[in-house]
Amino acid sequence: MERLANLPEGLPQPADPVLPNDYDSFAEAYSAENENSLVNAYYERPAMLALAGDVAGRQVLDAGCGSGPLSAALRDRGAVVTGIDASAGMLALARRRLGDDVALHAVDLNDPLPFDDDAFDDVVASLVLHYLEDWGPALAELRRVIRPGGRLIASVEHPFVAYTIKDPRPDYFATTSYTFDWTFNRQSAPMRFWRKPLHAMTEAFTNAGFRLSVMSEPQPDPAARELFPDDFHALSTKPCFLFFVLEVPPLAAGSGE
Repeated sequence: MERLANLPEGLPQPADPVLPNDYDSFAEAYSAENENSLVNAYYERPAMLALAGDVAGRQVLDAGCGSGPLSAALRDRGAVVTGIDASAGMLALARRRLGDDVALHAVDLNDPLPFDDDAFDDVVASLVLHYLEDWGPALAELRRVIRPGGRLIASVEHPFVAYTIKDPRPDYFATTSYTFDWTFNRQSAPMRFWRKPLHAMTEAFTNAGFRLSVMSEPQPDPAARELFPDDFHALSTKPCFLFFVLEVPPLAAGSGE
């Protein structure tokens, strides 16, 4: 880094700013936390898998795969999985977990996807869309790569939870960002999410050509009651994440090639 002109020689130089959502800087710590935590291992992942159902033989894209726990679970259920993530550090951990069984690509969801049209039966997007200010381009690309009759299965921060984070409350009907420090495994990292009202989420899906099939507010795995006695009740009685199953309409009879 170049020395700033207005700082005298010998004075400490300012540290490089820590960027929000820099998963490369905390990949190991986040992956370790995610592996067995109440919210991830006993709530979010089981809910995603339940919504996915029988995936044996299906081509599934894990969009925002991170270190690969959901990819591994889908693979173990017979899916042919491809994973994408913007973080090289997280992809390295996913490769360590998954070996060569899963194709992995460094892809930012703000960019075009490196896949042909109709390449996948399903896409899972686990807690990733709330990193995007504008869902439109990403959803258009996800819609493009899903075959007619396929599905997008997505989880996001619940809009009611996001609305309560800042006091005084923000404009619920506006798309606004919020930042916070995320601490896990004794490591803290700055994060930035984007909150949207519920109607903006559903409109983004339908505008991209999806048909809303399921909107779910699931309960945590009952097995977590004994493992996390202090937090289980709170997670069972308050909203946390919101889950969607979006269908790509099948081709009308006689419209296929």
